[in-house]
Amino acid sequence: MNGEPLTIMEKRIRISGSLLLFGLLVEVFSLLWSHPTAFIVFFVVGGLSMAAGILIFLYSLVSIPNSHSNKDT
Repeated sequence: MNGEPLTIMEKRIRISGSLLLFGLLVEVFSLLWSHPTAFIVFFVVGGLSMAAGILIFLYSLVSIPNSHSNKDT
C-alpha cells in the first residue's frame, strides 16, 4: 500500500478474507486430527468462520453506495 487510508469496502474484504483463511486452516488441521471432536471443530469453528467470511464479503458487495447518478439524463 502507499499510505492511503483503507475504504470501508477494503476493510470488509480484508476481514472476510481473514475469516475465510482462518476457517480453511481450522478445517485442514481438523482433518488431520483423528478424534470424534474433530468433526465438531471442523463444522462449528471452521464452517461458521467461513460462513461469516462469505456473508461479510457478500454484504460488502451489496452495500456499495451508488457513485453514478442519472442527473445528466
